[in-house]
Amino acid sequence: MYSGLIGKVQKARQYSHERERVDISDFAASFQGEHGNHQVIFHQSAWRCSCDFFSGHLTCSHTMAMERMLQGMLPEQDPAEAVR
Repeated sequence: MYSGLIGKVQKARQYSHERERVDISDFAASFQGEHGNHQVIFHQSAWRCSCDFFSGHLTCSHTMAMERMLQGMLPEQDPAEAVR
C-alpha cells in the first residue's frame, strides 16, 4: 500500500476516537422508524422531523435517538430557541 495513504488511514483511525474534533452544524438523515421512514434534519442548532408527533411536540423518538448518537458532536441547543 502507498506509504502516504497508510499514514492517512492511521490518522483517520485516531480522529475517529476523538469525537470532540467534530462539530456538526447541519445534518440530514433518513430515519427508518417502526411506522415508516422519516426525514430528520439538524439545522441552525435545531431539530426537525417529518413525523406527525414532532409537529405537535417539537421533539420525537427519532430526534432524541439522533441526539444520543451524535452526543458531544452537536452545539448546545437553547430550549427557548427550539423550532416552532
